[in-house]
Amino acid sequence: MENIFNLTPKELKNIANALQVKIEEGLKKDGMEISDIPTHIDPKQSFEDKKVLVLDWGGTNFRAAIVEFKDGKASIIESKRKPLSAKETTGFSASDLHREMAELISKLEKLDRQVTQIGYCFSYPAASRLNGDAILLRWTKGIDIPEMSGKPVGELLLKYLNTYKEIGTSFTDIKVINDTVACLFAGLLSKTVYDAYIGLIVGTGTNMAALMRLNKIEKLNSKGERVIPVNLESGNFTPPYLTVIDGLVDAMSNNKGQQRFEKAISGGYLGEIFRTVFCDRKIKYDLDSKDLSDIINNPKNNPEEYVTVARRIYVRSAKLVAASIAGLVQVLVSHDESVRNICLAADGSLFWSDDYSKLVSEELKELLPVELNVTLAPKTEEPNLIGSAIAALS
Repeated sequence: MENIFNLTPKELKNIANALQVKIEEGLKKDGMEISDIPTHIDPKQSFEDKKVLVLDWGGTNFRAAIVEFKDGKASIIESKRKPLSAKETTGFSASDLHREMAELISKLEKLDRQVTQIGYCFSYPAASRLNGDAILLRWTKGIDIPEMSGKPVGELLLKYLNTYKEIGTSFTDIKVINDTVACLFAGLLSKTVYDAYIGLIVGTGTNMAALMRLNKIEKLNSKGERVIPVNLESGNFTPPYLTVIDGLVDAMSNNKGQQRFEKAISGGYLGEIFRTVFCDRKIKYDLDSKDLSDIINNPKNNPEEYVTVARRIYVRSAKLVAASIAGLVQVLVSHDESVRNICLAADGSLFWSDDYSKLVSEELKELLPVELNVTLAPKTEEPNLIGSAIAALS
């Protein structure tokens, strides 16, 4: 069987180069294929002893936690969660949503008057404001609370929490970031100091972020040299060398023509790619990346062609991720020729499954010059919470 998912080293290099061009276009102008959304928070890398409230809402569950910084280390000392999906929020007003959040926050036993700052990981499209808040651009994942669109996410929540009597403290400010930036921030706690930092998510979806100098983000018209995180929204990249199978998966999706890179590599789509290859077979409709791993890891229990194709889809995904990282690294080096050592902070169920991270690392070594070293940061528990806490104190 021909391997239509195979990518040669030259093709992977071309993909990296194509992404580099798209990233640079997004840094110059809004509305491009790669959005390059600046997040106006200058992250700290050292902290005084302090506790902060952190929130995380990604579309399924809402989490509230207390993160404590002590002796330079961050730890989650209390955490609670509740379901808060499209189902639970149907017909909600902004007040309904904030009340649900406030009720959970009020149950945190370690929330006291010393906790006055909030870090909020808000995984919906939002434009960062200069004060660290963010304007909701649109809802996704089935959530729909129209009155909140176009308004500051953090400011509205902060006002509500400060009027909620069951919360025994007053909050002074709130910082709002997305999950990829939170992952990037969590990587800053590494004991090693690097020349550059990248955040990567490869789970149900995919995205990247990086720290960039203000004067390299041309659309901001700034001469400043301090670094801020840039959320690429790289899942929307349309790479060369996609297959006819990828085209069919895209055609059957509810956002045709968008997120083509995400549809080729992320856990939310790998099962669909497999099902499309074997569209003449009876395969369960909700096959996902975990099922794909099961097929690969249990060859005796599956047809040989299933195992072969599943592995090819899985390997291509890892190689495409490596190519995307290489493209971003090329951008960072073009901004600063002294960049040699880069920290990659990654999160996502697919990235940390089986040998996926090893495949990415091995391919990166082939794509980048020997003088460039990308070090994968150790897997961080709850990077959304830790990264949000860093944002709160920055």
